[in-house]
Amino acid sequence: MSVDRVAIRAGSLEATFVPALGMIGTSLTHRGEQALGLRGGLEAYADRGSTMGVPLLHPWANRLTAALPDSPLLHRDANGLPIHGVLPTAMPFVVREHRATAVVAEFDTARSPALLEVFPHPHRLLVEASIAPAAVSIRTTMTALDAPVPVAFGYHPYLSPPAGERSAWLIEAPVATRLVLDRRMIPTGDREPARIDPGPLGDRAFDDGYAGVPDGSRFSVTDGRHRLEVTFVRGYRFAQVYAPAGEPVVAFEPMTAPTDALVSGDGLITLAPGERHTAEFAIGVGDA
Repeated sequence: MSVDRVAIRAGSLEATFVPALGMIGTSLTHRGEQALGLRGGLEAYADRGSTMGVPLLHPWANRLTAALPDSPLLHRDANGLPIHGVLPTAMPFVVREHRATAVVAEFDTARSPALLEVFPHPHRLLVEASIAPAAVSIRTTMTALDAPVPVAFGYHPYLSPPAGERSAWLIEAPVATRLVLDRRMIPTGDREPARIDPGPLGDRAFDDGYAGVPDGSRFSVTDGRHRLEVTFVRGYRFAQVYAPAGEPVVAFEPMTAPTDALVSGDGLITLAPGERHTAEFAIGVGDA
């Protein structure tokens, strides 16, 4: 696939992004070792929304029960629900600034009228990715233009420690409140106390949503040699923990709103014209 990539680097840590495809993070290497799960690759992501790397999920993260028009921009799950927003080809970002350690890119719905057919809220997104020797930070600012805009974006960082078997990976996930889901993986509105025991991933599998995530929360996975850490710096009050059985990836997903919030209104922030919402998370990479 012929697409332009932009790279940022500090010390032995390097991150790569593709602005034309939703500003997806396609690589994060530390001393030459890949820290991300690349799964089906960039072409599958562009063609059918098969997520990989660090994708931006927009205009909504996870599933949505809204009756949306039949659109080629939507990727649907096994129940026919649109999932993870629109395909990345509908979110072309334009690079506004690129330095050795940072890149700033912007998306405006004026350049993507097809997106407005499924999410009729004109807005602008600014993604600022910066890197230090031990972490890459991604700050996203959503600005409402001439009408109110609900905020429900998120990210899906697929972490894949390069050493050891999945079963031996050690995870830490500081969650306390789980969203109760129905058979379609949609929140029912109920919540329950929850805890993910730190320790070996073993044969555990996760696909669960959590609420009440404080700013500064740190989720991690280690393989004995490497420690990968996702810090919810600010603006992400919800999380999805995803570790599918048999696949060597773990995702600690920062979300500005819970699954289906555009329909339920649960935990949803709505911006007035001219208002903005900024959320930031970081992926740390280092020795265990």
